[in-house]
Amino acid sequence: MGAGGPRRGAGPPDGGWGWVVLGACFVITGFAYGFPKAVSVFFGELKQDFGAGYSDTAWVSSIMLAMLYGTGPLSSILVTRFGCRPVMLAGGLLASAGMILASFASRLLELYLTAGVLTGLGLALNFQPSLIMLGLYFERRRPLANGLAAAGSPVFLSTLSPLGQLLGERFGWRGGFLLFGGLLLHCCACGAVMRPPPGPPPPLRPDPEKDRAPGGGARRRLLDVAVCTDRAFMVYVVTKFLMALGLFVPPILLVNYAKDAGVPDAEAAFLLSIVGFVDIVARPACGALAGLTRLRPHVPYLFSLALLANGLTDLISARARSYGTLVAFCIAFGLSYGMVGALQFEVLMATVGAPRFPSALGLVLLVEAVAVLIGPPSAGRLVDALKNYEIIFYLAGSEVALAGVFMAVITYCCLRCSNTPSGPAAEGGAADTEDVDAERDSEPMPASIEEPGSLEALEVLSPRAGSSGPEPEVETVSGLGHESV
Repeated sequence: MGAGGPRRGAGPPDGGWGWVVLGACFVITGFAYGFPKAVSVFFGELKQDFGAGYSDTAWVSSIMLAMLYGTGPLSSILVTRFGCRPVMLAGGLLASAGMILASFASRLLELYLTAGVLTGLGLALNFQPSLIMLGLYFERRRPLANGLAAAGSPVFLSTLSPLGQLLGERFGWRGGFLLFGGLLLHCCACGAVMRPPPGPPPPLRPDPEKDRAPGGGARRRLLDVAVCTDRAFMVYVVTKFLMALGLFVPPILLVNYAKDAGVPDAEAAFLLSIVGFVDIVARPACGALAGLTRLRPHVPYLFSLALLANGLTDLISARARSYGTLVAFCIAFGLSYGMVGALQFEVLMATVGAPRFPSALGLVLLVEAVAVLIGPPSAGRLVDALKNYEIIFYLAGSEVALAGVFMAVITYCCLRCSNTPSGPAAEGGAADTEDVDAERDSEPMPASIEEPGSLEALEVLSPRAGSSGPEPEVETVSGLGHESV
């Protein structure tokens, strides 16, 4: 992609080996989001063996999640430097080694360094490259592909937790960690299938002359921080930060909230299963819906609607006390939560384009890590101080709803301003666009121009919209296309 990249007729195949890549992304996404939560089933045994409290053992999952989100920029740099497949293979080995070494731990600090740091870093080095490869293989069917890949999260969460419980009962936490380490070697198999999509053969080694600017400085950037100057990207970053502050709070507090309302333990635990089952159906269904011709240009508004629905669900259900109302809350929450999960990366891909996606994703994950470290812990402290779950649901719902309103309002206002007729170019309509596309069919696609089917509502926020040629800065990351993968 970018200068010297594949021509328009040689774009993503939208099928073929891409379905194998999609299956691997499904597995990687399931491990990335489900594994840190599934490890919590061993916390009871860890508390007994190490004589620690729940908060001390819970740091294992917290560190794992912090590494998954916080090392996004590092993963972007490694992908740009070495490519997706080597990074994923190394990540699978790190994730597996972390759990295997953790099974021999004699102190909590050793668990933090092995299961927390090593396994979390390994999962991060698998998660981000898998999304990059998915974007290279799918364009027309990309919303559906993103939805199917995102469905791996609830599927693996609903299977890894019971599996961990079974392994803990039969082999203890050490045996469970050891077997989970072997299970994570499947990440290496997923990385092995990430072969480059069809296109021009990559050079055997980079050309040092092409990687230098006329003044002698390096032109290729391992992390394209210039993406932060893109207004559309910054709108997305602010939306994700507000979303992450409150999106994960209700699932974390749901079981304890139900118990506080007098729901028996078994029925309270089943509420999370309801959220998971609805989420499994909602993600691929929303991906298929977003891929429809009439809806795809309006996906940012669909994403905003999902956020608004999720926030309103929290606000309306803040006073839910009976089991029936809690079940209704779980169904509504699972639907909106699944829509958010299916659309979040589709919106980002369409906002920045494939060449800048690795850098943009790394920065977004870093911002999300900060929000996750602020939101749920603060909610827990408020519950301890106020002994009241109602205000927490109000706070979380307000944050998520605000994210949806912010995304929709900023996108709509900028779109309306850009559609104000200012001359013949504004009156040309779709016919002029088709003529321009016909003239460009014989030219390499500039990296600064979005792929077909990108989001019009987000394109108008970007300063590169309307440019007639590739920007000089984009050349610095053009190696991220087929050549670097």
